[in-house]
Amino acid sequence: AKMAARPSGGENRLVSLPLSRIRVIMKSSPEVSSINQDALFLTAKATELFVQYLAAYSYKHGRGKEKNALTYSDLSHTAEECETFQFLADILPKKILASKYLKMLEKEKREGEVGEDDEEEEDDDGEDEA
Repeated sequence: AKMAARPSGGENRLVSLPLSRIRVIMKSSPEVSSINQDALFLTAKATELFVQYLAAYSYKHGRGKEKNALTYSDLSHTAEECETFQFLADILPKKILASKYLKMLEKEKREGEVGEDDEEEEDDDGEDEA
C-alpha cells in the first residue's frame, strides 16, 4: 500500500478550492498562528468533499431533480430536515418574503417578552430556596 504523494506543485489538480483562500479563512481564527501545508491541503480537500456531498444529497432529496438542477431551496431544505446538515440551518435559511419575516420577528418579540417574565419568576423562586 503506497502512501499518497505529498501535495507539492501539482496540488491544484488534486483540489478544486483555492488554497490561498482556505489559508486566509484558517488564519482568521485567533488560535491559529501557522498552518502546515499538509493541514491546509487536507482541510481544502475535506471541504471540497463535504460540499460535493451536501450538493449530491440535496439534489437527490430535493425537487431540483425534476428540473435537472440544484436549487437554493433544495440546499436549505436539506439543512433544515437532515440532522447531519442542521448546523448549516443559519447559513442556509429558507427563503421567505420580507413581510413574512417581519411578522415572525414581531411574534418572536411578543413571545420573548412573555418568556422573559416567566424566567424572572423562576429565578426568584431559585433564590428563595438557596
